[in-house]
Amino acid sequence: MAEPIVARDIAIVVPALNEELRIRDVVVGALAHCPNVILIDDGSDDATVERVADLPIIVIRHPTRLGKGAGLRDGFAEAVRRGFRGVISMDGDGQHSADDIPRLLEAANAYPDHIIIGARLRKRSRQPMYRRLANEFGDWGIAIGCGFRIADTQSGQRFYPASVCALGDIPGEDFVYEAQILISASRQLGVRCVSVPIESRYQAAVGPVNYRKSHFRPLRDLWRITSHVVREVTAQGGLLAQYRRTRSTPVVIHDPSGEFAVQPRIAEARRG
Repeated sequence: MAEPIVARDIAIVVPALNEELRIRDVVVGALAHCPNVILIDDGSDDATVERVADLPIIVIRHPTRLGKGAGLRDGFAEAVRRGFRGVISMDGDGQHSADDIPRLLEAANAYPDHIIIGARLRKRSRQPMYRRLANEFGDWGIAIGCGFRIADTQSGQRFYPASVCALGDIPGEDFVYEAQILISASRQLGVRCVSVPIESRYQAAVGPVNYRKSHFRPLRDLWRITSHVVREVTAQGGLLAQYRRTRSTPVVIHDPSGEFAVQPRIAEARRG
């Protein structure tokens, strides 16, 4: 068996666009758990890069905005070039907690060669209703593309094994890329997904922490994701059979606390 993956074996990849409000907290939090942080600045016109200029991280800058998909591609390529065994992606707006990094790594070792998704299942009442409905609809479509059900396909906090990071020619830009990489990994590599419950953290009118309004636009981006996934699924044919297979393959949730009951064994998770 391979040696367990530890923090020094991976990189934290943070795509960022105009994140001067929270980026330093995000990066400092990530460095507290992992010495390897790769920040991709996607053509920011604020002080995003200046906020972290004194920190020991790798910075890749896009001269103009290319989108989140391009940021992730560049971050993955840099991580693969440096020989890391995997990547944890985090958004630059502070909506992901760096304290969940050890839990994602724990799940990555419990389910080798899986994509681990930080699923926003805890404190879901904080999630705006329109976002929850959009996420659930997205889960339904992307699951059919993958052939198995997934909890929170829209979450940007994920662990990707190096084999997935090395996949080339992943179509789609912005948030579509994050949907397509799940589909491509399942089809090309047979990689499955496991979800780890994390807390929902969203912009609020009042509170101790302010978050920038999300770049995700439910109507626009969900349409882009849905239309892309529909094309992918229909191009493969056998839509009804794929739907049936998806419905028969349960969500896999890794939660040793027992708060969320769906915890199939590793062997069961790999079947299908």
